[in-house]
Amino acid sequence: MDNYICKCECHIHSLDGGLAEATILAKTGDNQYLAQYGDVKCTAIYNPFVGKYFVDDKYGIVRDKKPVSRER
Repeated sequence: MDNYICKCECHIHSLDGGLAEATILAKTGDNQYLAQYGDVKCTAIYNPFVGKYFVDDKYGIVRDKKPVSRER
């Protein structure tokens, strides 16, 4: 089973709000989501008035943290 909420047409920030397919990976807060557009993980919100997710792939990029080695 795939581990995501949905794949859907979303408004993408880098496309000036244009529609493109993105994957909503997880809900991270009250109306805050983790999304993936292409190979970029980023933040998103859901607008219930238009029924679409808004993905911020410009300023909301989420980078995977690498484990810090504490050995010396």
